[in-house]
Amino acid sequence: MDSAFRLYEADLHCHTTASDGLLSPTELVLLAAKLGIKGIGITDHDTIQGWEEAEEAGAKHQVQILKGIELNTNWNGKEVHILGYEMDSSSGIFSEKLKVLRKAREKRMVEILKRLQDLEINISVDEVQEFAKGESIGRPHIGQALVKHGYVKDIREGFERYLGTEAPAYVPRYKLTSEEGIHLIREAHGVAVLAHPGVHGLDEEIPVWVKAGLQGIEVFHSQHNPVDELRYLEIAQEYHLLTTGGSDFHGEACKPNVNLGGWGVSLKVIQQILDVAQHN
Repeated sequence: MDSAFRLYEADLHCHTTASDGLLSPTELVLLAAKLGIKGIGITDHDTIQGWEEAEEAGAKHQVQILKGIELNTNWNGKEVHILGYEMDSSSGIFSEKLKVLRKAREKRMVEILKRLQDLEINISVDEVQEFAKGESIGRPHIGQALVKHGYVKDIREGFERYLGTEAPAYVPRYKLTSEEGIHLIREAHGVAVLAHPGVHGLDEEIPVWVKAGLQGIEVFHSQHNPVDELRYLEIAQEYHLLTTGGSDFHGEACKPNVNLGGWGVSLKVIQQILDVAQHN
């Protein structure tokens, strides 16, 4: 639903500068408070670095924080994103696996920069890292460097011309399988949720992931239409899954027209997730 018509109480899919978002955790919380949003999920890619800062800001500005992560996984050659909520941050296995994923991101960045060099586009690792304010580096940071040097006018053009899956500088990255991602979240006592399934187009695989431990579906999302929402509500009911939602907010320059709180759920869904996490 367009944010011009309605703001939701809770937006459970948000990115910060800990990965590829444009706002720091504190800035994100301040924006939520300004808009009157009562709860947000911090779901950065492959890192939980933003949790502590977000919780401190949330306590100060009366915004409830749901601690989360987004894992980019692979299912038979297709990318599938798994959201995890309220994992035990002290889990050694969880922490070590996240380090492996972040190292893979760094290796991928170097390979992408080599491919850009072959296209006579010279950007250094240091320049990209200037934009990566957190510990999880990604293609949007390279996109920001492309904009800075005038190779493209915005990040979207950077993906279309150079960084997207069909573009000449694209490099695939090491990923967990979807089942491994679900298991990793569950082993750390977190709640595993399938992110924006309408983007994946893999509805028939949902029963397999439920058997692997999937506990929820992101029904409401900026890339879902009303037909998608109805379909995933029905699937969630069929398999007794939590129904979550969020905008996938990154910031206007990174994801235009995806506004904080424009997609989401009621505040009670945060409590539902917390209740499930307590019994994991």
